Amino acid sequence: MKALTLIASAVLALAGNAGAAEKIPTVGKLERVARFDGAMPTGVTVAENGRIFVNFPRWGDDVKFTVAELRNGKAVPYPQADADPFISVQSVVADGRGRVWILDTAAPEFSAPRQGGAKLVAVDLATNKIVKTVVFTPDAVLPTTYVNDVRFDFRVGAEGVAYITDSSLSGPGAIIVLDLASGKAVRRLEGHASVSPEPGFVPSVDGKPMPASFKVASDGIALSPDGETLYYCALSSRRLYAVPTKLLRDPSVSEADLAKAVRDLGIKGASDGLEADAKGAVYAGDYEHNAIRKLDAGATTWRTIAQAPRLSWPDTFSIGPDGYLYVIANQLHRQAGFNEGKDLRRKPYELLRVKVNAGPAPTK
Repeated sequence: MKALTLIASAVLALAGNAGAAEKIPTVGKLERVARFDGAMPTGVTVAENGRIFVNFPRWGDDVKFTVAELRNGKAVPYPQADADPFISVQSVVADGRGRVWILDTAAPEFSAPRQGGAKLVAVDLATNKIVKTVVFTPDAVLPTTYVNDVRFDFRVGAEGVAYITDSSLSGPGAIIVLDLASGKAVRRLEGHASVSPEPGFVPSVDGKPMPASFKVASDGIALSPDGETLYYCALSSRRLYAVPTKLLRDPSVSEADLAKAVRDLGIKGASDGLEADAKGAVYAGDYEHNAIRKLDAGATTWRTIAQAPRLSWPDTFSIGPDGYLYVIANQLHRQAGFNEGKDLRRKPYELLRVKVNAGPAPTK
């Protein structure tokens, strides 16, 4: 399909309310899938067979295992219980081909990534064994890099390609393009405005502005069903951007020419997670308003499909084979680092879902 033309609705031209906390309405039917009374989760993925995986980065909580599978509503260490083979995992993504991929930042508490530690790991769902590990080279993962989220396309290259956001807090953001066969990764759009914190951006959550230190680069990422368009956004921004994937993958395309191909798709709300479905719709969180927005294929206006007080900081999205959009609500903004040393999070954290009547975007 051709790339979507997105025109933001004036309703969603959100300027960030720094005043009193808004009265959050309830929109859509949110269902609880699981609750978490221990460490704070960030990522979720639902495999094609319905298995659900989550992860817990080592940001300061007592994290006994950084990746888990949900079994009967309980988080069980994955892929093994006796030893945690990961350093600090930010996201988990099922690939639609019988594997779940685990993105290890190797950067606990947002430290510089440990040398040779940042990696992408594939686990076979039939055997629950690690079948592939790609370690990022220093030219792809800088001392300031924080690899955040990933999307896959197995229609290109010998073994497919992965697109990964670098959501650095102190260095340049980028889209990392990884060839899964060779393990070669290249940084594209490094430092471009589309992967950088938006100048002057001050989000307001729970009725108060985030601190000035909240400047986070490219974070959310989604791939169109045909694999031709990559959607992405900075965490510290309300804007959505898109770029043709064939240009991202082509080493002969200069950074200057690639930058010219980036499209600013306008205001969508301040988002952490992004996702696309098999019908071509794009989903975006709105952490300022405890909401999830949707832009249907061919539409020009975003609409709210879920909103509720419990949707406190919608983080990662995943669309399951059951036609539900799954989302982690983890109160990220209430961490001590954003509140003068006071941890304002109120457990439990939740994994929620809302019916969208669509399947996940294909990867092959």
